Amino acid sequence: MHSAVLLIEFGSIILGLGLLGRFAGRFRLSPIPLYLLAGLAFGEGGLLPLGASEEFVATGAEIGVILLLLMLGLEYTASDLVSNLKTHYPSGLVDCALNALPGAAVALLLGWGPVAAVVLAGVTWISSSGVIAKVLGDLGRVGNRETPVILSVLVLEDLAMAVYLPIVTALVAGVGLLAGSVTLAIALGAAGLVLFLAVRYGRVISRFVSSDDPEKLLLVVLGLTILVAGVAQQLQVSAAVGAFLVGIALSGEVAEGAHTLLSPLRDLFAAVFFVFFGLHTDPSSIPPVLLPALALAVVTALTKIATGYWAARRAGISVKGRWRAGGALVARGEFSIVIAGLAVSAGIEPSLGPLATAYVLILVVLGPLTARYTEPVAMWWSRRRERRDLPETTPRTTEAEAPVAD
Repeated sequence: MHSAVLLIEFGSIILGLGLLGRFAGRFRLSPIPLYLLAGLAFGEGGLLPLGASEEFVATGAEIGVILLLLMLGLEYTASDLVSNLKTHYPSGLVDCALNALPGAAVALLLGWGPVAAVVLAGVTWISSSGVIAKVLGDLGRVGNRETPVILSVLVLEDLAMAVYLPIVTALVAGVGLLAGSVTLAIALGAAGLVLFLAVRYGRVISRFVSSDDPEKLLLVVLGLTILVAGVAQQLQVSAAVGAFLVGIALSGEVAEGAHTLLSPLRDLFAAVFFVFFGLHTDPSSIPPVLLPALALAVVTALTKIATGYWAARRAGISVKGRWRAGGALVARGEFSIVIAGLAVSAGIEPSLGPLATAYVLILVVLGPLTARYTEPVAMWWSRRRERRDLPETTPRTTEAEAPVAD
């Protein structure tokens, strides 16, 4: 009887997610807000709380995080990452300073303490690669001059995740300074080793994993990823970082084949992850933090626009391209929820989860709008200022200087 209820509940969740995804696609919106709302509806304090399938959904959510980071790693080669790090690291530093500090400041002002401040800094710092990539495709901007700048900022954020996640994992676990330092050293050592092996022996690793049979390739890549993620978690390093490093280590045809095979699984389990996060957020806890979330969303939307503008200006992009780059970076999504989920699971601060949910809901809806309208609005405002200043800068003709009629 228990298994029958589990199948009914989980089947209903998957069917509901599919319908929500189709609805979002019809209006060219990201489905992430709808998935979060679905989780709120079926969680504690929601319309219809789940029972039997919650543990199964929790496991699916873990797999969702692992697949999100694996697919992210498959997008880049190790040489691309090293090149981006050398060329665009100033943009990454500006991005961190402008967008992480507001989150940390809000957490401290609310009296949540330093651990929650580090967590909320990550929530406000990391843009949503998935939402931004989809928006760029929908707007036909993949070939624009500013797009490589946008991608470089996202790549640097992804690299920073490999360092940031182990730190957060150690902090929320409450380990001491020594244990935390060991965890970070292991994470950095593992990341450095994987990058070295991927640059030096990437073809050998890919040849070992490669298979002409799609079934065998899927099983080997998925099994290897989950195994490495489990080992990383056992070593007190984030499982997501382990998955990300596996993705970086694979390249060429293997990476392309794995990406194609794993994309449907990624979409399925990522959707389950967003639902799971919503399940653990009481809808009644959101209204009290809605005002701070809205204020934080407005501030960090502006700081992201400033980040993109500065990075594009540094790369020699035109003014219009700078505004487009800034507007495209506003959306937050999957990784903000991943970071907040670590704190929620550890019970760091009860209000952090609701605030992160409200924050992501606001910016994942606002992000596509800023990507589309930041540049035209900025150009309109610039022309308006020019017209307003024109009479003040144009010399006026006095009566004495006026031409005398014959």
